[in-house]
Amino acid sequence: MPATLPAPDQPPTKPQTTRSLLRCIWGHLSRRRRVQLGVLSLVMMGSAAAELVSLGSVLPFLAVLSDSEWLWQQPLIQELALRAGFFSGPEQLLLPATAAFAVAALLAALVRLINLWLNGRLAAAIGSDLSGEAYRRTLYQPYFVHVQRNSSMVINTITYGVTRSIVALNAFFLMATSLVVAGGLFIGLLLIDWRVALATSMLFGSAYSVIAVVNQSKLSRNSSQMTVSSSRLLKAVQEGLGAIRDVLIDGSQPYYLDIYFQADRRQRKLEAQNNFLVAFPRFGLEAVGMVTLALLGFILVIQKGSGIAVIPLLGAMALGAQRLLPAMQQVYGGWALLKGYNADLSGLIELLEQPLPPSYRATEAMNWYQSIQLKGVRYRYAQNLPEVLKGLDMEIWRGQRVGLIGSTGSGKSTTVDLLMGLLPPSEGRLMVDGLDLYNPMHPERVLSWRATIAHVPQSIYLADASIAENIAFGIPKEQIDMARVRDAAVQAQIAAFIESCSEGYGSYVGERGIRLSGGQRQRIGIARALYRRASVLVFDEATSSLDNETEMGVIESINNLSKNLTVIMIAHRLSTLQSCDLLIELKDGQIHPARLDKQLS
Repeated sequence: MPATLPAPDQPPTKPQTTRSLLRCIWGHLSRRRRVQLGVLSLVMMGSAAAELVSLGSVLPFLAVLSDSEWLWQQPLIQELALRAGFFSGPEQLLLPATAAFAVAALLAALVRLINLWLNGRLAAAIGSDLSGEAYRRTLYQPYFVHVQRNSSMVINTITYGVTRSIVALNAFFLMATSLVVAGGLFIGLLLIDWRVALATSMLFGSAYSVIAVVNQSKLSRNSSQMTVSSSRLLKAVQEGLGAIRDVLIDGSQPYYLDIYFQADRRQRKLEAQNNFLVAFPRFGLEAVGMVTLALLGFILVIQKGSGIAVIPLLGAMALGAQRLLPAMQQVYGGWALLKGYNADLSGLIELLEQPLPPSYRATEAMNWYQSIQLKGVRYRYAQNLPEVLKGLDMEIWRGQRVGLIGSTGSGKSTTVDLLMGLLPPSEGRLMVDGLDLYNPMHPERVLSWRATIAHVPQSIYLADASIAENIAFGIPKEQIDMARVRDAAVQAQIAAFIESCSEGYGSYVGERGIRLSGGQRQRIGIARALYRRASVLVFDEATSSLDNETEMGVIESINNLSKNLTVIMIAHRLSTLQSCDLLIELKDGQIHPARLDKQLS
C-alpha cells in the first residue's frame, strides 16, 4: 500500500539533504529538460568567461588613465598599437582602451542577462512539468489512498509547495551561475595578484562557510514549520468556507479566524526570518570588503612607493572584489533558499514518487452477462483498525434491482465501494462472470468494470459550470451530447426546472451548486449518472433530499429503464426500495438477506 501524506500538523517527510533532494528532482526530469540544463551550463560558462574578459580589460584602461606613457613603453603594447595603426604615441591609447573596456562590460552584462532569463524560464518550465506530474500521480492513486490522506496537505503541496519549489529551483540555477562566475573572477584576480586574491577569497569564503554552518539547522527547522503553518492555513480556509452555513448559524467565525491568524502570522514570521538569514551577510561583508580594500591600498602604496603605480592594480582588484562579493552572496543566498524550502521539495518529491497503476484508464466498459459476486470478502481500512466487513457472500444478477439497508456503521457504503471496484478486499474475491477483478495478471479488469458503473452519492459535487456541463461531468464542452443531456434530465425529474431558467441548460449552478436547492443538486447528480448510460447504477442515499412525490417519480423513471440495467440502492426509507427484487440487510459487517415483502410485512 503506498505511503500516505501526514496530517497537516506534521511536516510532510523526514528532512533530507539538499543534495539528495536535487538528485531526486533530476531523476524526474524529462530528456528534453536535461538537454536544456546542459545548454544552460554552457551559458553559465560563457558568463564566467565574459566576466573574466571584463575584469581583464580594467587593468589596461586604468593604466591608460593614470600613466599612459608607462604603458606605451611596454614592448607588447607598442607592438599591438603599431599593428593597429597607432603611430603618434601614448595619447592614442585612450580611445581603444576605453572602447575595449566598454565593450567588455556590455558583453558581460548581456551574457548575464541572457543567463538570468534562461534561469527563470527553465525553472518555470521544470516547475510546470513537476507540478503536472505530481497532480497526475495524485489523481491516479487508488481510492483507499485518498481516503486515508489529508486533502489540505495534498492541496498545499500541489499549490504553495510547488510554487516555493520553483523558487528553490531558480535559486539553485542562480547559485550555480554565481558559483561559475565567482570561479572566473577568482581566476582573473589570481592573474592580477595571486597573493591578494588568495587572501581575499579565503577571508570571504571562510566567512560565508561559517555563516552557512550556523544557519543550516535554523533554515531547515523553519522550512518544516512553514509547511505545517501553510497546511493549517489552508485547512482553516477549507473548513470555514466549506461549512459557511453552520459557521454563520453558530457564530463560530472567531474560531476559524483565530486558527487562520495564528497560522498566517507564524508562516510570515518564519518567512521573514529566512529572508533575513539569506540577506544579512551581504551588508556585514560589504563593510569588511571596504576595510580590506583600504588596507590593501595602504600596503601597496608602502610597497611600491607611488600612488600612480598602485591605481591600476588597486582599481582592478576593487572591481574584481565588487563583482566577486555579490557572486558569493548569490551562492550563499541560493543555498539558503534551497535549505529554507527543503520541506516543500520533500513534499513535492513524495507526490512525484507515488506509484502509478500499470494502466490508467480502461479503453472500454466490460461486457458482462450474468452476475457480480462477493466471495468471503473481508475489509479493514488499516491494519490497526477493526474489520468493517466480515466474510461477505452475495451474488447480484444482471438486471436486478437490489436494495441495501442497515444502521449507520453496518458497512453499507464500504460494500458499495467494493462492488464498484474502488476498494480491493482485504480477504476474499470480487468476481464478475466468474472472473476475479483483482487478478494481478489482469489489472485492466477492475478499470473496465469501473467503466460500466455510474454512481450517485448522497452528497453531490457540482462544479462551478453550466447545468449541461455538470450533467455531462468530465466531458469536454464541445463534445457534450445535448439530446442525451435532456433525456437524462427528463428521467431525473429536473428538466422542467432547468428549462424554466433564463439560460436553460447553459445556466451556471455556482460553486458546489450553491445556487440550487438540495433536491435540485441531487436530481442533477442522478441525471449525471443516467447520462453515462452505464450498465450498473449505484445510488448511495441518492434520493434522501427529495420529497416523496419527486422521489417516486425518479424511482419510476429508473424502473422504466432497460431490464438489463442493474441498480443497487442504499436507502433508509423502505418505501424507496419497494420496487427492488432483492433486499439485503447488513448488521455489524455481515449480510442478512431477506425478501422485501417479508421486511415490509
